[in-house]
Amino acid sequence: MPLLVRDYTWTQTETTVYISVPLKGVKPAKVDVLCTEEFLKVSFPPFLFEAFLSEPVDDDKSVAKLGNGAAVFTLPKKNEGLWTRLSRDVDKAKQREIRDEAILKTQNKAAEKSMAKAAKIQQEKKYTLETMMKLEEEERARIQTMKDEECARATAELEAWKEKQRKTAEEEDARRMLQGASTQADKQGPKQRKPEKAAQPPSRTEGRINSGRKDKQKDVPAPRSVGCIKISFTPRVFPTALRESRVAEEEEWLRKQAEARRMASADLAQLDDLKEEEKNPDWLKDKGDNFFRTGNYQAAVNAYDLAIKLNRRIPALFSNRAACHLKLRNLHKAIEDSSQALDLLTPAVADNAAARLRAHVRRGTAFCELELYIEGLQDYQAALKIDPNNQALQADVSKIREIVQGTISSS
Repeated sequence: MPLLVRDYTWTQTETTVYISVPLKGVKPAKVDVLCTEEFLKVSFPPFLFEAFLSEPVDDDKSVAKLGNGAAVFTLPKKNEGLWTRLSRDVDKAKQREIRDEAILKTQNKAAEKSMAKAAKIQQEKKYTLETMMKLEEEERARIQTMKDEECARATAELEAWKEKQRKTAEEEDARRMLQGASTQADKQGPKQRKPEKAAQPPSRTEGRINSGRKDKQKDVPAPRSVGCIKISFTPRVFPTALRESRVAEEEEWLRKQAEARRMASADLAQLDDLKEEEKNPDWLKDKGDNFFRTGNYQAAVNAYDLAIKLNRRIPALFSNRAACHLKLRNLHKAIEDSSQALDLLTPAVADNAAARLRAHVRRGTAFCELELYIEGLQDYQAALKIDPNNQALQADVSKIREIVQGTISSS
């Protein structure tokens, strides 16, 4: 049951009533106010203030200020005059009726305000839409005017160009007619004199002159003679000493690489929809490398797959695809591709040492991920044999050896 507030104060003038209700330490945010013409209610649990006003007030112009520990109400009177008391005495049934009417009236006012607000928003939207449509119509009219002006200008320029072309053609026709008339006059003159010379045979001097002219026309220089230029290549120098030379293995490796570059499977059905550069294994390898660097490992695998279908003799394709399978956790496929790359990287020479090291490390990593540490240790030791000064490989070999020794001792 709420506690009724009795220590309120009120003052009045001929036109206004002022009421001050103490809030008893309650925050203003927790205060609920209900005001009508005959009823004022201030609820701030557990306290309650109610006043059944002696005379009606203008609730539309009433003002409430909450702060400084009190709620101050300014209620304009509908009828001027001084009240003898603030609240009138009514029975409980009448009080209930006044409360219900106040609540109903407040709800109706709230609904009317909401409807008015919605109507205002709708009106504003309608006005905004009409304004936008008007602006768009003006913009379309402006663009159409510009188009019409541009079309008229282009038409005028075209007509002027046509007129210029017509005049030029007329002048050219007139010039040709004049040239034709002069040529015809020149031809008619010799024809009239021709019968006089027809009876005279050509002299020997004229015959010699004519034959000399024909000889000059036939005097064309002979074609240039064909030559042969010899080209010699600098011999390849191998880094190893002569007593340790592996020239035969080096040459075999170079020959295999050259054959691999020349190989191409042009009868694949997938090549029908590919561009010319997409049929190049080197181009596909670079594409796969770019996908790998960006983290798109499946796309890199697809690029390497097509490149391998085009040429199965390039070890870098298998080695790089093995790296992709490691990232995708396809460990058995990684072992298979690494083994294929190592088979292609024969004979073992200095030129393919880095590629063999990568293939051994990738296969060893896949073995270790499958907990086949002995096989993984063998591959890591083979990689360390290629590059004995690699500290990272040394640390990995030591770590795998400790795991192997711990496994054997525990078993």
